[in-house]
Amino acid sequence: MLNDVLHIIKKFIPRKLFAALQPFYHYTLALIGAIRYRFPSRALTIIAITGTKGKTTTAEFINAILEADGKKTALSSTLRFKIGNTSRPNMYKMSLPGRFFLQRFLREAVDAGCSHAIIEITSEAAKQYRHKFVSLDALLFTNLAPEHIESHGSFEKYVEAKLSIGRALITSHKRPRIMVVNGDDSYGERFLSLGADVNIPYHMTDATSVEDSAHGVSFVSQNTRFSLAILGHFNIANALATISYARAIGISDETIVRGLSAMTGVRGRMEHIEAGQNFSVIVDYAHTPESLEAAYSAYPQARKICVLGSTGGGRDTWKRPRMGEIADKHCAHIILTDEDPYDENPDTIVADVRTGITHVPCEIIMNRRAAIAHACKLAQQGDVVYITGKGTDPYIMGKNGTKTPWDDASIAREELSHILTNSQHTL
Repeated sequence: MLNDVLHIIKKFIPRKLFAALQPFYHYTLALIGAIRYRFPSRALTIIAITGTKGKTTTAEFINAILEADGKKTALSSTLRFKIGNTSRPNMYKMSLPGRFFLQRFLREAVDAGCSHAIIEITSEAAKQYRHKFVSLDALLFTNLAPEHIESHGSFEKYVEAKLSIGRALITSHKRPRIMVVNGDDSYGERFLSLGADVNIPYHMTDATSVEDSAHGVSFVSQNTRFSLAILGHFNIANALATISYARAIGISDETIVRGLSAMTGVRGRMEHIEAGQNFSVIVDYAHTPESLEAAYSAYPQARKICVLGSTGGGRDTWKRPRMGEIADKHCAHIILTDEDPYDENPDTIVADVRTGITHVPCEIIMNRRAAIAHACKLAQQGDVVYITGKGTDPYIMGKNGTKTPWDDASIAREELSHILTNSQHTL
């Protein structure tokens, strides 16, 4: 009711005036939400995760470890919202929704008997104060790379939004306040300097004896071998963050191993799509140059057929040619397709990506389903088909706010099934 009233008031305020009043508006919403739901974070151990990449996978790793340790957990992430044994997909097209969502979610977690809550906090959420009045116990920082530049106004403002989440930890009344930081990231030191009670940097060199398999990676840390049922050496960094935090709060390596081993992967993150085909199909959220490079590097020797949408309309236009360049370097065949054009001409977006492709065959198939089907038809035994950019995003966002229900993984399975059925009929 109150939320609806505030929304109506917002509609009648002139745009320029609202822009000036926006910080006050969002701060007030955050305060009202906390009061309405009786400051639920005070009754939970709150573990926040921020960074450009790896937040969702890191959140899933932490959740698995805490559950293995017997904790009842809540989880709010780009992928899903979970309270205890009840989980539902995140259909909001935003990692951390506004309008009292977080405070209501945490109250439900308290009422369900949860002891711990894991929360992804993005720069956009921080910019709109959605994390305010949430008492943090720990913050895990994964990395920083250029993203959301148009929204924030500059990369430094984007960095500042991330650092504000670190300051939220420092001002928390909880003790001890634990900061786990990627020590290999150039911005890690700025988080470490904020002054947490416990600072824990981690480095890729902490992982030794790395071994790859067809469906995962394993490594040794402090004489213990950990196995992940998810591809990509970059996921070792995500695991090291969670291992560092778990050790800091007294969870044994045996329990950590059990928790990570129980995971069978993370939907939309280097997700294998299996339908009986003799080639691999991978669905991954990769939507930054760094994440796309890392995803393609998971299969260094394989011939890659790449379905690439790259970027959504009206944002991060600078990275479009760079995404094309990365695909040009790694892929044997590239299919450019529609992703989330919003109000921008999708042909313009694809044309921008196309400028970075100069060496390998490239086709443009704007219908995303047709692009996925064509990629799978081109694949030969041992190839890898990459479908990147959306992961588990539930919609293709079009002009004037239109939403087309979507799921890359489901579409890929359907098209693989059609291909395999047709090939059996021709035998």
